[in-house]
Amino acid sequence: MTAKGNIFVRRLMMALAVLAAVFAVAYLGAVGYLYVNQRNILYTIKPVPAVRDTGGLPIQQVVLHTPDFETLNAWYEPPQPGQPVFLFFHGQGGTLDMGKWRYIRMHNQGAGYLAVSYRGYSNSTGKPSEQGLFTDGLTGYDWLKAQGYKPQDIVIHGHSLGTGVATYVATQRPARALILEAPFTATVDVASERYPFMPVSWLMRDQFRSRDRIKDVHMPLLIIHGDRDSVVPFHHGQRLFAMANEPKTFIRMPGSEHNTLTRDGAYVHYWKFLGLKPVPYPPGSDE
Repeated sequence: MTAKGNIFVRRLMMALAVLAAVFAVAYLGAVGYLYVNQRNILYTIKPVPAVRDTGGLPIQQVVLHTPDFETLNAWYEPPQPGQPVFLFFHGQGGTLDMGKWRYIRMHNQGAGYLAVSYRGYSNSTGKPSEQGLFTDGLTGYDWLKAQGYKPQDIVIHGHSLGTGVATYVATQRPARALILEAPFTATVDVASERYPFMPVSWLMRDQFRSRDRIKDVHMPLLIIHGDRDSVVPFHHGQRLFAMANEPKTFIRMPGSEHNTLTRDGAYVHYWKFLGLKPVPYPPGSDE
């Protein structure tokens, strides 16, 4: 090889080494950013509205006290005689106000509900973590029990991130049923699909592995999932359902997105699943 050829090869190798170094620094920077900010990304806490929108419902605001000394804000409406009470866990970035359309449907049906605001959310103290949210979920259940509700009165219900909490609570406490709305197999599975070139399973602290817990749920189960879900893909609900014990029911919502299931008729399926005659919901009443 000529001298000019050697110079060219050396320069090319140096350029490739610089590019590799730049790529490595950028990659490590992205990994570091995800690691440091992972809980902000996962929990996505939104500001609490100054004016609380209860939809005109007779909601009671209650304060729950956790065993680790946090105080949780919760909304509660007792059920009519013979109706169940829902223990509801909201999704990522949720606020109690955002559940208004759910509460209206439950109120019209005569069902009750306790909607729990996790630690760090909606005027609750503390900072969210997987174990913290599990403690919050059990605190909500135990509060209902202290009000005199029996396991056969309580329906554990979670949406999105709340399905991880609901699944855990259902492994620890008896209930009439478990309803999982747009569930994941695990948050680490969703994150791995979203960031396929990142070592997510090594980095992620709060993995919410419902796929490992669902086998320990021994109560009637309903999973409902929109087949156009762009947040938690539809196959997560299918896979989790396949792992679950009987009795179980799966509802596919054609064309539904992650946050449109209530609007698209999910509660009609819930009432039928629970053996209740659905009360008609006025058309055009939603946002």
